[in-house]
Amino acid sequence: MLTTLLLGALVGAVLGLTGAGGGILAVPALVTGMGWSMQQATPVALVAVAGSAAIGAAEAFRQRLVRYRAAFLMTIAGVPLTSLGVRLSHVLAQHLLMALFSGVMLVVALRLLTQALRKPSAEATTSGLCVGRVNPNTGRLVWTWPTGAALAATGALTGLMTGLLGVGGGFIIVPMLRKFTNVSMHGIVATSLMVIALVGSGGIVSTVVQGGSLPVALTVMFGLATASGMVAGRFASRHLSTKQVQVGFAVVLICVAAGLMAKVVLGV
Repeated sequence: MLTTLLLGALVGAVLGLTGAGGGILAVPALVTGMGWSMQQATPVALVAVAGSAAIGAAEAFRQRLVRYRAAFLMTIAGVPLTSLGVRLSHVLAQHLLMALFSGVMLVVALRLLTQALRKPSAEATTSGLCVGRVNPNTGRLVWTWPTGAALAATGALTGLMTGLLGVGGGFIIVPMLRKFTNVSMHGIVATSLMVIALVGSGGIVSTVVQGGSLPVALTVMFGLATASGMVAGRFASRHLSTKQVQVGFAVVLICVAAGLMAKVVLGV
């Protein structure tokens, strides 16, 4: 019980510091700390991550930051793919799943380090892949077929990774929306939280329907501890710069990824 509470508080603290990105630590925390398989850890991690994302999304929705039409489209495209991801997770060997998870964590860590160490640009630039633009007169996203296709592809990839690895998907949604749209960063993060909450909920249902176990007592304790840790993390984030948080989180991801790879290589 104590281990579950400590792990939940740790994951929550990172969630509070980094936003949705900290959810990527939930599965490895349970695999390493509780000795569970990834299939066992996935639904419990998703409950904590989706619940935390829902809280953040509700707050952002009140501030009118969420692009809810885009979020619903990504959810519609993503939820069916969570079922495929869950099926793949049951077919793939445990060591392959852990190696894949380690690779994802390293990619996220390298992206964070690149952002943190990059010299700030004098003026913001729009990606050459931008197909979704905000109308400056109305403040609304201009919908075109390329815009819909880009958002649907983002949602589909998020759903697949949610079901396969039990991650929220913020590490996919945020960079892809930055590439495909010119929505503000605040709007991207808010929209990402809503998608994570909805697609994560779909992932939980898919996992349980396909035979995954969801220990109620441990799940509730982990979720509550995560929520408490998130509050503490949000408070601490006010005293840290974005660069410090990004570098610190990247270092943590690299260390955890190395630990998972060691388990794969050594077979422990």
